[in-house]
Amino acid sequence: MACNNCSTGTKDGVPKGCNNNGSCGTGSCNKLTVFDWLSNMGLPQGQEPFDVVEVRFKNGRKDFFRNPEKLSLSMGDIVATEASPGHDVGIVSLAGELVKVQMNKKNTALNAELPKIYRKASQKDIDIWSEARNREEPVRMRARELAIALNLEMKISDVEFQGDGSKATFYYTANDRVDFRQLIKDFAREFSIRIEMKQVGFRQEASRLGGIGSCGRELCCSTWLTDFRSVNTSAARYQQLSLNPQKLAGQCGKLKCCLNYELDTYLDALKSFPDLDTKLFTEKGNANCQKVDIFKELMWFCYENNPAHWHVLTVEQVKEILAVNAKNQKVAALEDFVVEDTKTIEKNFQNVVGQDSLNRFDKPKKRPNKNKKRRNNNNNNKQQQQKPANKKNAPKKN
Repeated sequence: MACNNCSTGTKDGVPKGCNNNGSCGTGSCNKLTVFDWLSNMGLPQGQEPFDVVEVRFKNGRKDFFRNPEKLSLSMGDIVATEASPGHDVGIVSLAGELVKVQMNKKNTALNAELPKIYRKASQKDIDIWSEARNREEPVRMRARELAIALNLEMKISDVEFQGDGSKATFYYTANDRVDFRQLIKDFAREFSIRIEMKQVGFRQEASRLGGIGSCGRELCCSTWLTDFRSVNTSAARYQQLSLNPQKLAGQCGKLKCCLNYELDTYLDALKSFPDLDTKLFTEKGNANCQKVDIFKELMWFCYENNPAHWHVLTVEQVKEILAVNAKNQKVAALEDFVVEDTKTIEKNFQNVVGQDSLNRFDKPKKRPNKNKKRRNNNNNNKQQQQKPANKKNAPKKN
């Protein structure tokens, strides 16, 4: 997973950004990236560049830093930033006028007090940073073992070391509050480092770790989605989806965020439909709505005394019956309004070779029965053995 900052874009094949030959070594370059469409435009005369830049750390964590030294920074530069204690190392993800837009988006004042950028990272800073990053995986595994030994109901999902290796942040998820005072003492004794614990939600955990969704693409929360809106089961009901928790849940175990993407379109389409609680009054009895097809604008009704048999009506026909019921009158029966079933015409498609599109699995081929052949061969051999010998070779009778 590599972006334009660290892919091989020059003629000699030398990567431009993290110098990792196209493979990302800085924590997923594609996570929550921002396209700088003002990068090729210069500033008007007399206007100084904005002194705040956006810096990305591990797993898409971003923060704003002020550039008091007026260093010439561009996207992909590795910088040493202010931290408490010591300093941290990150990558510049955005610089210039678009930083103002991002700050307004995240409700950060332009003149707020922000941490500073010390310098561009030296080779020594990068070496220490790389060693600290290499320690994260074994530390995470050992931290889980210590948490299990204390019988704590928590899951340590990720560990992030500071750039100078002086502090480690442990991200964990838990359903309830956890008393980890003894755990911090064990961590400090085991790792000999400053410890910080941060509890994150299940959606935030999925966004940090990333993964592949059921659609086959990377998770939205780890690539571009930043605001986690609440998702209800009513979103699945409006879209006529089956309430199957295994299909509706994402990697985080919560309802998928994509259920909200087309919800507004479905709600607009349902405005032209009668309510699902609508009853139709006929001389044969009252009918209730059982199912709705938004795309075909069809509604299924069944009588209260015969719920097994459904009748298909269009939205216009339902409104017509409701108009009659509004006058305190009843229609004869739903069968007078039922949509006739149209015969589907079989389409004969052809592929690029010009052959018929019949699948080879449509008609199973008759395979020869090998066992039957073997039985026939065995029977033939037995018959040949039981045949009398030739007259010439037959023994003479006395």
